[in-house]
Amino acid sequence: MTDAGVLDLAQRAIAITMLISAPVLGVGLVVGLLVSVFQAATQIQEMTLTFVPKIVAVAAVLVLFGPWIMRSMVNFTSKLFCSLPNLVH
Repeated sequence: MTDAGVLDLAQRAIAITMLISAPVLGVGLVVGLLVSVFQAATQIQEMTLTFVPKIVAVAAVLVLFGPWIMRSMVNFTSKLFCSLPNLVH
């Protein structure tokens, strides 16, 4: 396997990782920001208030985007396995 092949494979792996993690991380960030603004406005400093909404939102996003995430990972993995004979010389 050449250096260019390794770099291309690593680039594709990082790109798919960023793509499938973006919805979960984005929703977690937005919900965390909204909870922080709510806590600052109301001066409620309950620890569970920071975790429970984020957990619920991330779980909802995983349920909503789960099939797409799984399809993306399976497509990447199947393309990787199909290209294995071309990668090894």
